[in-house]
Amino acid sequence: MIRCGIGYDVHRLAKGRKLILGGVEIAHTYGLEGHSDADVLSHAIADALLGAAAAGDIGQHFPNTDQSIRGISSIEILRQVTALLADNKTRPINVDATILAEAPKIAPHIPAMRKLIAQAIGVHESRIGIKATTNEGLGAIGRNEGIAAMAVATVETK
Repeated sequence: MIRCGIGYDVHRLAKGRKLILGGVEIAHTYGLEGHSDADVLSHAIADALLGAAAAGDIGQHFPNTDQSIRGISSIEILRQVTALLADNKTRPINVDATILAEAPKIAPHIPAMRKLIAQAIGVHESRIGIKATTNEGLGAIGRNEGIAAMAVATVETK
């Protein structure tokens, strides 16, 4: 059976944090605030995969109250989500995602993001689509207060 899931995440920008998107550290004045590395792209993908498998959400499996996972790499979260899916006889087929950010420029980092995400979920890079857009100055994203991402994932369950 083929199933689809959707994921969304947003984090506030903060000084003194690294900016990690899709597992890639991007030079920027601000990073994203969060319990993990706050990688909104990886979080949205994890939620899309979990949703497609009807396996809950990222907060259920990686709660921000669990101090043992404070600072966890979101690429590691994707690996663990993929293992959870495998335990349920489900495998990722493809992912399509969009990052919403006014700055920095995301496009130069997309090939590295695709590679890391593909490795983490066990698919070929050609099955990972990543795009970036701005919010045209509108809302919290447009005011550079945060970065968001949304993703759709397709999985196959046997």
